[in-house]
Amino acid sequence: MKSYPSIDRDVRNIFVYAFDKIDGSNIRAEWTSKKGFDKFGSRNCLMDSSHPHLGDAIGIIKTKYERDLHDIFKRERFEKATAFFEYYGENSFAGTHILDEPHDLKLIDVDVLKKGMIFPKQYLKLFGDLDIASLVYEGNCNQPFVQSVKDGTCEGITFEGTVCKSREVDKYGHPIMFKVKSLAWIEKLKQHCKGDDKLFEQLL
Repeated sequence: MKSYPSIDRDVRNIFVYAFDKIDGSNIRAEWTSKKGFDKFGSRNCLMDSSHPHLGDAIGIIKTKYERDLHDIFKRERFEKATAFFEYYGENSFAGTHILDEPHDLKLIDVDVLKKGMIFPKQYLKLFGDLDIASLVYEGNCNQPFVQSVKDGTCEGITFEGTVCKSREVDKYGHPIMFKVKSLAWIEKLKQHCKGDDKLFEQLL
């Protein structure tokens, strides 16, 4: 099953669609035209509903997204697709969760067999009526925009920052993506890591 690509922090002054970066855990679900959704995983491993921390994400996908995504994928005549979600709760931070509080999911991306990651304009057209990470900005990723994310004044962001997706392609033919983080989130991460620089870089 496809894994979500690593997103770098190399900011580019290009036209972007900037989405709210939800602070949670990445969840993936594989769909095929014959079997529907039949494989699920965290970022790095397959899982089922017995997973001690993330297992309830599968039930949320089935209840909240399965029917709508199935209909869209069939309509578009996809053979196979992987839907990516962010799993989060009110107090989730840097991949950690409070187990006894409610959690939810938001769709963040879709990868299609033989097509790759769907470009942001088409993604919004196909999935914009579902509960997706909010589009907070569309335009050149210039210094005023970047500074507004860092300052936390960009309208629509929750706390962590944004994921910027371009209509331009990388060397693999995928949409160029990079992230911009708020300074307040970075400062909270430093406190969370307690001087562990390796952990800080891993979570940043």
